[in-house]
Amino acid sequence: MAGNYGRVTLVERLRAEIRAGRPIYDALCGSGITAKMAARGGADMVTTHCLAYFRMQGLSSMAGYLPVCDANALTLELGERALVNVVRECALVAGLLCVDPTRDMTRFLKKIEEAGYDGVMNCPTVALIDGKFRSDLEETGMGFAREVEVLACASRMGLFTKAFCTTPEEALAMAEVGVDNIIVHFGNSSGGTIGSKTVLADDVARERVSCVFDALSAKFSDRIVTCHGGAIETPADFERFLKVEPRLHGYVGGSSAERFPIETSVVEVTRQFKSVKLPKAG
Repeated sequence: MAGNYGRVTLVERLRAEIRAGRPIYDALCGSGITAKMAARGGADMVTTHCLAYFRMQGLSSMAGYLPVCDANALTLELGERALVNVVRECALVAGLLCVDPTRDMTRFLKKIEEAGYDGVMNCPTVALIDGKFRSDLEETGMGFAREVEVLACASRMGLFTKAFCTTPEEALAMAEVGVDNIIVHFGNSSGGTIGSKTVLADDVARERVSCVFDALSAKFSDRIVTCHGGAIETPADFERFLKVEPRLHGYVGGSSAERFPIETSVVEVTRQFKSVKLPKAG
């Protein structure tokens, strides 16, 4: 089963939204019900990956960076068993551990496409890892360059591609191999019951986006650029951020797409049920 949207069609749909003055909204969902409702609410695409799965189990999405599951098998199964049959109104994208050394990723991309996904991205990504561990990954063939290779292969196959990036150099590397959507990552989200306490300051986040746009401007000004994470928790936060960096084309919601709404609404409806008074007997 192939996806519903080819790369060219999806890119044109997204650009049409931008031309109409509407931001791209990409919902990162770890369950069928949140994906279904995000699509029904007008999301331009729904994306799933192992981080979203852990988030919907009440755990920190950062668990997706630990060796506690087969990230790619989980994403494949989420698509086949939970998402493909309920996401009708928009594109469905798979977040892949592109540096997976246990798989032939070219073959695996074909499985992803056959499962019904319209595109892929690099999530989990080594872009969020730094220090000695990042150096070790890069030196042993499991670094960001490998993510670039896998997304380049996906693009050649006709799949829509998007990439988490944290630096202008990473963004340029992805743009040069044809990645359609550059997502400037601000780090783990704040807020709610399991959000990070320390997040990227707004001025640092704005500078990160600005540097990416400046780097892309000469050769890749046609790329769709969105952002994710950090202190942006609500639509109002995103609207405020657009005032300081108006070149952004949209936002990628993770916790804001499913965890925050669930944390507030489920607690509230439970309290409302418990506030009902039983009639007195007799």
